[in-house]
Amino acid sequence: MTAGVKVDNRYKKHLYLSVCFHHEEGIIAEPLNLTVSLRGTREVRDNCQLFRLTGLLDAFSEPTFRKVLSSKIDEGPKNIILDLSQIDFVDSSGLGALVQLAKQSQNIKGTFQIVTNARVTQTVKLVRLEKFLALQTSVDKALENTKSS
Repeated sequence: MTAGVKVDNRYKKHLYLSVCFHHEEGIIAEPLNLTVSLRGTREVRDNCQLFRLTGLLDAFSEPTFRKVLSSKIDEGPKNIILDLSQIDFVDSSGLGALVQLAKQSQNIKGTFQIVTNARVTQTVKLVRLEKFLALQTSVDKALENTKSS
């Protein structure tokens, strides 16, 4: 795997970090311009989009996160997998954005799955959204579900 890094210092409020990863199987992960506290990439596969995110999904990062992912959902493909296994923290704003994105995906007859870690799972279960947000234990499991849908 190779990586290239670009830092754009023109913005005072947000520092955007873009990283493009080239995987062995030929899938290129497109960098997402999010915030300094939330970073991510997007991979377009056969019939789905896989978003891999790291950092904090909170009130600071939520508006940018929702806007960027909403536009990518509109672009297609309509089946969405969010890999939040590297997310350190999710607050109520982040949960609200996940619910909005899940509803957007449902409205276009797509699927919406979230790969979680223990911290994210606990937060989602506290508000009883685990079934609605279709929590998965691994990206492979989510990809398998997408192929069978």
